[in-house]
Amino acid sequence: MKYVFFTNTPAHVHLYKHAVERLARAGHRVRVLARDYGCTIDLLEYYDLPYRVYGSCGTTKYSLARNLPGHYARILPFVRRFDPDLIFGMGAYAAHSGALSRTPTVLLLDSEPTSLDHLISRPFARAILTPDAFRKELGKNHYRFAGYKECAYLHPDVFTPDPAIRKELGVEADEPYVILRFNAFGSHHDVSHSGFTPRERYRLIDRLARHATVFVSDEGGTLDLDRTAGRPFDAHPALLHDALAEARLLVADSQTIVTEAGLLGTPAIRSNSFVGENDMGNFIELERAGLIENVAEFEAVLDRARDLLSDPAVPERMAERRREYLSTKVNLTDVIVDVAEKGGNVARVGQVSKPGSLSETARHPTNG
Repeated sequence: MKYVFFTNTPAHVHLYKHAVERLARAGHRVRVLARDYGCTIDLLEYYDLPYRVYGSCGTTKYSLARNLPGHYARILPFVRRFDPDLIFGMGAYAAHSGALSRTPTVLLLDSEPTSLDHLISRPFARAILTPDAFRKELGKNHYRFAGYKECAYLHPDVFTPDPAIRKELGVEADEPYVILRFNAFGSHHDVSHSGFTPRERYRLIDRLARHATVFVSDEGGTLDLDRTAGRPFDAHPALLHDALAEARLLVADSQTIVTEAGLLGTPAIRSNSFVGENDMGNFIELERAGLIENVAEFEAVLDRARDLLSDPAVPERMAERRREYLSTKVNLTDVIVDVAEKGGNVARVGQVSKPGSLSETARHPTNG
């Protein structure tokens, strides 16, 4: 069989990388259609995946709109020539290329606020897969799985952290370090949302540097780290999860990396304007399980970061919570491969269910 996978962001590369490799090893023909955004191409090269670039996108809010016509102009001819049996993706590119090439499409969605994307993508999908914590219903072709998209690459079945990352980062075996991740807020789903102000970012770096080595990942590239005690996170992006697993703390105003930290058992504080009673389901569930903290006020972020860094019992407590929590979650790569080999007939896949059919224990485990 032939498959196309869309990777529009670095997170999508991680989501599909193991499935692409397994399907290719099984003798299927697989192509990745990639957008040159952030470190997406670096990751595809690192994992030696068979990809073709359909276009680029910057981190400003209007970059995508400017490039959209050219993206479709390159995507559609390729899909028609390759003639896949099934397309996987996370939004409009996959759905529309499937519709125009008459190819069944499976969408994997995890962000409730992207309502416009759901509106223009959902009618063209054979099936939609979401985490069981997803707080919207997307119609008769909507199926849920126990976990998150990050379970495709951070589930214990597929990921073992490498402590050699400490040598790569230049930190000692017992040296505590913190990772700070600052979002550029340039994606279409970030419109009207915000995170830490520039002043708060500088304060956060200098305050946490009193307690640990601080590595900074600044998506927008606007910070002058020479003014601070922070160090740039400049390891290869494919090593981020190894670094995250060894970190004593993550503080971020972005999204995906917070879920990743939670699934790795690394204490994580998330603070942005999404936080609140209408927050996304995955962050509500991860906080309920004691794996992350959603904190709206900046001063409270500083206080909680200090408390987590000063408590020596935190690493062991988090490791136990992670073990217990992930025992209830699927290896999502297994699900993706099963869906692919069944031609997109998700109803025949055993590890998914229709909305409302999961037990409350599976849907909302607690930290005990």
